[in-house]
Amino acid sequence: MPELPEVETTRRGIQPYVLQKKLERVIIRQPMLRWPIADELPLKITGQKITQLTRRGKYILFGFRNGTLLLHLGMSGSLRLVAKNTQPGKHDHVDFVLSSKILRFTDPRRFGSILWTEQDPMQHKLLNHLGPEPLEETFSTEYLYKKSRHRKTPIKNFIMDSKIVVGIGNIYANEALFLTGIRPTLLAGKVSKTKYQLLIKNIRLVLSQAIQQGGTTLQDFVGGDGNPGYFKQQLKVYGRAGEPCVNCKKPLKEIRLGQRSTVYCSHCQR
Repeated sequence: MPELPEVETTRRGIQPYVLQKKLERVIIRQPMLRWPIADELPLKITGQKITQLTRRGKYILFGFRNGTLLLHLGMSGSLRLVAKNTQPGKHDHVDFVLSSKILRFTDPRRFGSILWTEQDPMQHKLLNHLGPEPLEETFSTEYLYKKSRHRKTPIKNFIMDSKIVVGIGNIYANEALFLTGIRPTLLAGKVSKTKYQLLIKNIRLVLSQAIQQGGTTLQDFVGGDGNPGYFKQQLKVYGRAGEPCVNCKKPLKEIRLGQRSTVYCSHCQR
């Protein structure tokens, strides 16, 4: 699944081509995504200018004068800019036609979503329960430490809970915990404030590096320019079970936590 860096990479990649641009047409070939695309959507946004392009969690928000489009890439979706004469493929479900290009939504598994709201998007039921953004100041040591008290949830599951903080998916949770020296199974309530301070620093580090380098290549994901991300080449633990730890050279271990693959070093992560 595209995680926060992949979504932010996509947003940044398409922004110069869509911001303040008018939609000439909206072509919906397959409306049945995770939730059906509203029949009236083309009427709502055709001829309208995209005035804002932001992100909340893993949602890309297209702001219009009359409302907001909430787009989620799902498990394997992508947004790409293609030439107007580019023929659609089997899984190219929606085209947002601009003056010079097409912003094309592709989703082989159809777990993505395209929703419309004319209310405050931050009050939408899919967004109003979300925790702070990990790269913003509201995600502080004091906040995370306070939220963790008396929690008997493993620390990895805790930081992956979108009600606590958004966008820390499996890959980046593995990486940040390794850099901080915290074993993924340690209960969140047992982590010290000092460790939380370091963990926040490392969460921001791995996410920022991933965004800078274009996201992590995962299966079908490609960035807004059609190119895959390259952060996967620098992963220190995720996907490396049985390989030597980059620090102590002992074999990395793999377990399942919350039905997710979890890789760690039993020597470096206490």
